[in-house]
Amino acid sequence: MTKKDIVLKITDMTGIKQVDVKTIVQKTFDVIVDSLDRNEKVELRNFGVFKIKERKARFGRNPRTGESVPVPPRKVVIFKPGLDMRQKIK
Repeated sequence: MTKKDIVLKITDMTGIKQVDVKTIVQKTFDVIVDSLDRNEKVELRNFGVFKIKERKARFGRNPRTGESVPVPPRKVVIFKPGLDMRQKIK
């Protein structure tokens, strides 16, 4: 499912103009990304939690040559589904 599919479903369910729904969905995503950029946890009750996890620097392996290469530290987004989501997906 794409963002466009989400917008179309919400439009069909609510009767709100597609342009308005698209703006609201995009702004919602923008707020989530901005919060994560500030290293804040985003908790959406009954949906899940988005948070940033820092991965340590490590040594990886080049699969072609077998040579050991350094992998720098980085931040990744982690999503933990909420209770309602876990129960519906089972």
